[in-house]
Amino acid sequence: MDRKRVMLVDDHPMWIDALSEDLESEGFEIVAVAHNGKECLRRARATRPGVVVMDLQIPHPDGATCTEILLNEFPTMRVLVVSASGEREDVLRAVKAGAMGYLVKSAPKAELIEGVRRTSEGDAVFTPGLAGLVLGEFRRMVTVAQEHNDEGPVLTPREVDVLRFVAKGMAYREIADELVVSHRTVQNHVQNVLRKLQLHNRVELTLYAIERGLGD
Repeated sequence: MDRKRVMLVDDHPMWIDALSEDLESEGFEIVAVAHNGKECLRRARATRPGVVVMDLQIPHPDGATCTEILLNEFPTMRVLVVSASGEREDVLRAVKAGAMGYLVKSAPKAELIEGVRRTSEGDAVFTPGLAGLVLGEFRRMVTVAQEHNDEGPVLTPREVDVLRFVAKGMAYREIADELVVSHRTVQNHVQNVLRKLQLHNRVELTLYAIERGLGD
């Protein structure tokens, strides 16, 4: 999927218009907009955007449900939730549905645009403070996993290097520059680590690395 092709989902037309203008000025193509869940599913299936900017509080089905449905159908599609809510339950539900990140609508315009860009590149993006909410839940998941298996998976030295940079919140291209390898090589390392750790996406991978102090 072309990562510059973006779909916006929100039930406030003025907000969509403003974000559309900002993103288009940065080189993104807005291929579809939707104001409720049914429109979201129908138009996403028709246009196959690379990135979906999703509000949670949209008419049925809600944003988290739409996220889960779309990612089951299109696993390579990337969803960035942008919501007025910063509540723990909303953040965790969005991440568990498969969202790559979560920003609040009150974030500065530059942060929203950068969030869409980083999502298009495969990075996990969170409004400062919200990652801590997810980390708390992930710690619980890690504890449960450790109760069933005390031995961790074996990672290569280069995979550990990549994991350390992921924990620091670095983008793939930044990691590639640091290691003097291609962007594709970094992506391959990340996919190998995800497979070995039995994690589902970069959000979980980032939290795994932070949990083990690799970002210190």
